[in-house]
Amino acid sequence: MNRTVHQVAKLTGISVRTLHYYDEIGLLHPCEVTEAKYRLYDDACLERLQQILFFRELGFALKDIQPILDDPFFDKNKALKNHKDLLILKRNRLNSLIALVENTLKGEKTMSFQEFDMSEIENSRKKYAKEAEARWGNTDAYKESQKKADGYSAMEWAAITEETQKIYAAFAANMHREPSSPEVQQLVADWQGLITKHFYHCTNEILAGLGEMYIADERFTKNINQHADGLAQFMSDAIRIYCKTAE
Repeated sequence: MNRTVHQVAKLTGISVRTLHYYDEIGLLHPCEVTEAKYRLYDDACLERLQQILFFRELGFALKDIQPILDDPFFDKNKALKNHKDLLILKRNRLNSLIALVENTLKGEKTMSFQEFDMSEIENSRKKYAKEAEARWGNTDAYKESQKKADGYSAMEWAAITEETQKIYAAFAANMHREPSSPEVQQLVADWQGLITKHFYHCTNEILAGLGEMYIADERFTKNINQHADGLAQFMSDAIRIYCKTAE
């Protein structure tokens, strides 16, 4: 069911003006714009909006949310778990503040300020936001990727995402072939080229590491397998053959 921008605004409590702004900056595009210029939003749009609101609730800036959601390796389930953990911290802090107010109303004079402490929440948020940097931050590839990503416009991100999805779809469509087949090996070369073009210079050594990660890290496995069951293993096998042949 597609909804108009006014229906989405009424459903979510987000103003029409804000939804228009999200569209303008590339954070949330409608699924369709009619000839009469009406913006329409489907369930996928609403799911993305929910993720945006979760990140906003946790203090993330709009400019930081878009690269996270547009990352081809974005893991929705992992994100929701992190959202839950941080929201629990916020809830505990609010409960402490409520208790402090109640005690003050009762006439207690204890001067307590620990309830106002945001450090635990802030530290957890930073840990979440910097997870990728913690793993890759010291590598030249990560630094190059961050530099390129910071310079992409909303339209460029959309084009990159579309290009990425097409290669995933092509791999899925060729799963009936052997990973060593010329068709699949060409897809590996295309995948390596995409990473080099848009993110960082993907050497065969780095590509081999990525291939291993696709099956060793459940977040990568789950995300890739959304395109087809067993796709992560298939891509990993194809990448291993590609890199071994290039030695």
